[in-house]
Amino acid sequence: MEISSFPFLSQEDFSHLYALLPEIEDFNMNNNNNSNNKKRRRKDDDDEEENEFDNEGLKKNAWREILTSLIMLDEEEKQEHEQWAAESQQDWAFIQSKNKRENQAMNDYHSNLNQHYTELDNLDHSTTKRARRSASVAAAAAATATATASLASAHGATDNSAQSGSSSGQAGQHRRLWVKDRSKDWWDQYNHPDVPEEDFRRAFRMSKATFNMICEELDSAVIKKNTMLREAIPVRQRVAVCIWRLATGEPLRLVSKRFGLGISTCHKLVLEVCSAIRTVLMPKFLQWPEENNMQTIKEEFKAISGIPNVGGSMYTTHVPIIAPKISVAAYFNKRHTERNQKTSYSITVQGVVDPRGVFTDVCIGWPGSMPDDQVLEKSALYQRANRGLLRDVWIVGNSGYPLMDWLLVPYTHQNLTWTQHAFNEKIGDVQRVAKAAFTRLKGRWSCLQKRTEVKLQDLPVVLGACCVLHNICEMRNEEMDPELNFELFDDEMVPENSLRSVGALQARDHIAHNLLHHGLGGTAFL
Repeated sequence: MEISSFPFLSQEDFSHLYALLPEIEDFNMNNNNNSNNKKRRRKDDDDEEENEFDNEGLKKNAWREILTSLIMLDEEEKQEHEQWAAESQQDWAFIQSKNKRENQAMNDYHSNLNQHYTELDNLDHSTTKRARRSASVAAAAAATATATASLASAHGATDNSAQSGSSSGQAGQHRRLWVKDRSKDWWDQYNHPDVPEEDFRRAFRMSKATFNMICEELDSAVIKKNTMLREAIPVRQRVAVCIWRLATGEPLRLVSKRFGLGISTCHKLVLEVCSAIRTVLMPKFLQWPEENNMQTIKEEFKAISGIPNVGGSMYTTHVPIIAPKISVAAYFNKRHTERNQKTSYSITVQGVVDPRGVFTDVCIGWPGSMPDDQVLEKSALYQRANRGLLRDVWIVGNSGYPLMDWLLVPYTHQNLTWTQHAFNEKIGDVQRVAKAAFTRLKGRWSCLQKRTEVKLQDLPVVLGACCVLHNICEMRNEEMDPELNFELFDDEMVPENSLRSVGALQARDHIAHNLLHHGLGGTAFL
């Protein structure tokens, strides 16, 4: 293999290469600048893309936060609704259990009270039997002593006659213990046939003719026979003691002084005559009207108010009593306590009256703490209505009663329409009949205005007798002295459940519409 020599470059050849170097450098520099610009542009694009990506991320995060907040709010709302529903269910269950406990407590109290009254009646009965037995023994002893004295005087024995005189003296002293001399001048004056009519009416709240009629009706129920120890009290005096006590409300001490009788005797006479009035006179003068009488009552009430089929006007009042020894809280009257600024206790009297103010139904004796709607539920009228015996009959009450299929009450909500105002005005016309009747009841029988000495268990009998005597006076058109007018005060409490029937609501709206659009609505509200 042959090796040839390598020719070395000359100066000219190097100069030519030197001339190419600047061009190569410029080309490299341009390439570098282009690459830098591309890198810078690519970087700017990347930055823009990153910025756009960041903005999109922020937007997505914002939407995600909004959706999360909405979901959380929705869940909180659901939780709050579920909590509210649970609390409402608990409250409703608590109210129902409370009502059950109150009803059970009231029923237990009523049963205990009846048991207590039964024990008292048995005790009084045994005491009366013991007293009668003692009286019979004393009478037998007195008769034996008298017989011994008469036998001794018949045989003419001096010693025995002396013993007979001493025995007679002892018997006379025994009789004087049984009969105490008291002045009867006041009663003799009013029992005289020549007593002025006005004086008799002022004392007994009725005419002599009405008083004589009551005595004749009660004669067989209250008459007593004479005994060996004393003469029986006449029927007229017995009835007079009771009526004067109810009319004036005076204490038994003053009744005893007026009629010349003992205090305990007067108290016993009042209860006996009141019981006889309830037994003999109440079935005749205080009863639910029959069909013919009910039709007359409906026509009279329609003439007063324009409302058809009204069979009675109902009202509930309170009668003050002395604080009872048992269940004091049940008889506490908060409204009267606040009004009179002193502790008050009462029992209720619920009554239904006809257009003349005569009672056709009464419910007496429930504790004063009970509202009107609860007293109504305890009454015989409520039971009669539940049995369907009040069909096609409206009983009109105030706002203290609930609206039911047979009970018509005024509108109680705010912002009433003209139709509702007109209806309330007509309901007020019917209600004034009942309120006026109770005003005359308390004005004529003053014992209902103040706390009485009668025991709580005997009070319903006394109040029932007052209602019967009121009916007798109203039926016989007995005028009442204007000085006896009484201001009736009874707060009306709207019941918790004021609507008991949807059908009754529609019927009331229909009646209100007819009253206004047939020219029967009032205009006092304008």
